[in-house]
Amino acid sequence: MTFATIAIIGLGLQGGSIGLAVREYLPEARTTGYDINPAHRARAAERRLVDTVCDSAAEAVRQADLVIFCVPPGAMGIAAEQIRAALPAHTLVSDVGSSKEAIAKALGEALPDHLVIPAHPVAGTENSGPDAGFAHLFRNRWCIVTPPDKVDMLKLSELVAFWEALGANVEIMTPAHHDLVLAVTSHLPHLIAYTIVGTASDLEDVTQGEVIKYSAGGFRDFTRIAASDPTMWRDVFLSNREAVLTMLQRFTEDLTALQRAIRVGDADTLFDQFTRTRAIRRSIIEEGQDDSRPDFGRGDHEAAKNP
Repeated sequence: MTFATIAIIGLGLQGGSIGLAVREYLPEARTTGYDINPAHRARAAERRLVDTVCDSAAEAVRQADLVIFCVPPGAMGIAAEQIRAALPAHTLVSDVGSSKEAIAKALGEALPDHLVIPAHPVAGTENSGPDAGFAHLFRNRWCIVTPPDKVDMLKLSELVAFWEALGANVEIMTPAHHDLVLAVTSHLPHLIAYTIVGTASDLEDVTQGEVIKYSAGGFRDFTRIAASDPTMWRDVFLSNREAVLTMLQRFTEDLTALQRAIRVGDADTLFDQFTRTRAIRRSIIEEGQDDSRPDFGRGDHEAAKNP
């Protein structure tokens, strides 16, 4: 294992899961961690998310070979500035954020003398905080690594090997392409979920109690997505605004076409669209990125999180 000491800044779902996964899959590595929230630090120590919970970010990174920022996108630059003076020259810096161009820029400006290779494990739940993490979060999930144009190939291969050791499948992309892909596969669905749940709660003719009591499966899934960390998702939409707006415009056009099909009774258009999207769902299951069971395999995730 090249990274003898791994520092994790931010000990919520992602950071806590990395710490637990390192303990299980890379037991020879030492982990340190820091979270700006004192209560999170205390709980992280109780759960032993990392070997050493530090009182400052600078303390956590002093001997680190790899630093992983697990903080909201809008806090990346500030968090990086806090460790700049203490960061060893050889340390590789990475992150887990879901918008790569803005984060790469923020980390690069804060740490101009260090190698920064951003990454995004496409794995998560609607839960947040130090109690949300579990060691198997990344197993058979994709981690997208977005290296800069000029990169130390040895360091890149070491970061790829690190994520593979935690159970992830690794894909290399440019930051711009990553942001476009995630805008349609993650960011836009979250925006739609936040909107439709908000719309349901604001309806004057339907009480909030009825929305909760009579929620069908589809709406329940939207509420699961809409329960995600509001700070993180606020920062995601602002940091990836151009790609999100591009995809939102395309979605609006497609939604208008379906609206027209419903209005004029165009059954063929509706049937063709629903058939095509059903095939996409089956492909996702075949790729192992979801489960066909009624609970989507979430019971297994809960068992893994709370063995």
